[in-house]
Amino acid sequence: MQKRQKSRFLFSDRWLDRQSIVRNMEAFQDLIVIVLCLGLFAVMLIQLWGIAIALTQPLDYKHVTAKILFVLILVELFRLLMVYLQEHSISVGVAVEVTIVSLLREVVVHGALEISWVNTLAICGLLFVLGGLLVVCAKTPHMDCMSANTKFCPVVYRGGRERQNDLEFQYSRQCDENQPLG
Repeated sequence: MQKRQKSRFLFSDRWLDRQSIVRNMEAFQDLIVIVLCLGLFAVMLIQLWGIAIALTQPLDYKHVTAKILFVLILVELFRLLMVYLQEHSISVGVAVEVTIVSLLREVVVHGALEISWVNTLAICGLLFVLGGLLVVCAKTPHMDCMSANTKFCPVVYRGGRERQNDLEFQYSRQCDENQPLG
């Protein structure tokens, strides 16, 4: 019994080709992300208009601060979608930053004294874990783009995936040369 080669597709000789399907689905995903970006941009403009109107009214600091923090969250989500469009990979660092800002927004909006001690403990634990993850992302140089292996990465790109051993960091040689011997 002859085994089918891995490189041959099930429908390779038919009109249904997996490569064209994947290529079309990626284009459709990009279109969805572009629509999401436009929607986020529209919501940001609406929120900015709401902030401008809120500043003309008698000032409610809690309400204005919540709107400003919400706009910052939308900006970070917009940045996350831009990274996805460029690299077709989700940036873990940006996602963690969005989550941290969202948690802090909830604390500011509801007030630290109004939240129960159990919720405060849960928020503190989650912030501790997210902070640790953010430190790991910061200490691991270019963790997101290394997994994507794209040309947009500051890691030197020397070809396809079969040559991953040839990747080296541009700044690692400079840091090694500047280190004192001994």
